[in-house]
Amino acid sequence: MLKDVVDERRQALLGEERAVLAELSALLVRLDAAADEQQAFVRSVRQLDSLFLLVVVGEFNAGKSAFVNALVGQPVLEEGVTPTTVRVAVLQYGPRAAREAGPDGIEVVSAPVDILREIHVVDTPGTNAVIREHEEVTRTFVPRSDLVLFVTSADRPFTESERAFLESIREWGKKVVVVVNKADILATPEERAQVMDFVAQNARALLGTRPEVFAVSARAAQKAKADGDRAALEASGFAALEDSLLATLDEKERLRLKLLNPIGVGGRLLEGQDTLVSARLDLLHEDVETVESIDAQLALYHEDLSRDFRFRLSDVERVLLEFERRGLEFFDETLRIGRVFDLVRKARLREAFEREVVQDLPRQVEQRVEAVVGWMVDSDVRQWRAITEMLERRRVHHAERLVGQVTGAFEHDRDQLLVGARREALRAVETYDRDAESERLAATVQAAVAGTAALQVGALGLGAIVTVLASSAAIDVTGIIAAGSLSVLGLLVLPARRAGAKSELREKVAAMRTRLMGALQEQFARELERNLVRIREAIGPYTRFVRSERERLTALRDELRRIRDGLARLRLEIDAL
Repeated sequence: MLKDVVDERRQALLGEERAVLAELSALLVRLDAAADEQQAFVRSVRQLDSLFLLVVVGEFNAGKSAFVNALVGQPVLEEGVTPTTVRVAVLQYGPRAAREAGPDGIEVVSAPVDILREIHVVDTPGTNAVIREHEEVTRTFVPRSDLVLFVTSADRPFTESERAFLESIREWGKKVVVVVNKADILATPEERAQVMDFVAQNARALLGTRPEVFAVSARAAQKAKADGDRAALEASGFAALEDSLLATLDEKERLRLKLLNPIGVGGRLLEGQDTLVSARLDLLHEDVETVESIDAQLALYHEDLSRDFRFRLSDVERVLLEFERRGLEFFDETLRIGRVFDLVRKARLREAFEREVVQDLPRQVEQRVEAVVGWMVDSDVRQWRAITEMLERRRVHHAERLVGQVTGAFEHDRDQLLVGARREALRAVETYDRDAESERLAATVQAAVAGTAALQVGALGLGAIVTVLASSAAIDVTGIIAAGSLSVLGLLVLPARRAGAKSELREKVAAMRTRLMGALQEQFARELERNLVRIREAIGPYTRFVRSERERLTALRDELRRIRDGLARLRLEIDAL
């Protein structure tokens, strides 16, 4: 139909509109919009290739069927005081009267009426809740309409169900003409004016615009047309309505309304999807803040533990420095001329060194290292608990703030991932065996110390390893009584040996300190990284979902708004036709 009536400019406009609508259709699929909304949009787009569609809606017993019969000038539809229209009826031109079932439960009624050559008229079931499926059929058909004639009754204008239905029409961006039927029951001009004012004010409030309002008597109009009585037709109010429709529904206006039809439907769906995407982005924004807070907390955790670890290592280092001080004093006291005969007793010298210098060094080192290990384990547990509490606060806050506001696969996936992340963190805390974890960590430190000292660990504990390292610091001073006289030994050998022993002790203690400190530092760095990896892996699905969904939804929102701007520009061009 459109190809026959549009000029080159309008054809180009139609092509541009189809392109934008195709983009919107694809976007609605990507957004997983409700199936009924997508179907409504597809139907409205298909209407571009159909005759102008005038849809008549209203409550049952408002006289819709009588109104349609009056409009076409023939009793093509059944009338009655009970719901007579049980499904959508499409009136179209035909050489003879006929009635047949069409697709989607639609009844096709043909009649040899000239007006039906230019437009299709649709009679819908009642919009009230007396027969609920009638109302649903009407709601799904309205988006396809190019113009809506809303029929209410003069004896009960604008019931609650009519108000609700008219609000839903507004959402689709349709042009609405309001018809007050059964106006002949209004006894006086004052009653008529009162009802018309009431209807006009409510219609304006509900639609946001001032629609045309006509008072008619469909039955009187039918009789007047059957009798050929022009005066009676004018008295029924129908002549004024028809004149307005004929003036409004010229070729240009029909084209304009038809082009605006899918734009209005698309705009309504765009706003709904934009609201939904924005709500999801708002929710994700708070999730992003939670994720960033977790990242910041983990960074502080790393920084704080690294700083505190240096202080804790100083406790171990002080034990070794004290061992070195005792050793230096031991050599000052032992390696002198007055004790030269003691120096030849190698076993006694070693025993004295271990008794006076080594003392309880292994136990002290083990205690300090155990304290460091315990501190690391406790820090790990505290960090897990902090993450758990943060995720729990997020979960509770979300449940309290957004119940029922954001639904669908996004909501389900996000909630499942958030709950899963919290569950993993909670499981890590609940199943954390402090003793076993401390034993594991201590064993790795022990192995690292032994490895740097080229010792076989076997059944040796850290204390035993330290004993071996400490005892090796006792240099073999018995060799100083080799050949030579006592005077030469006293004057020349012993001072040199004492200085060498002290120097060698410093070197050996420094090497032991380097081994122990290095092993502890290496294992601490490895353990800290392991803990951070475990935490990030536990909450990883949630954090990855939050970040990827934010990027995806931001792109979708930008695309929605780009298409919305395109529809707004098309609307301006169509209005300028």
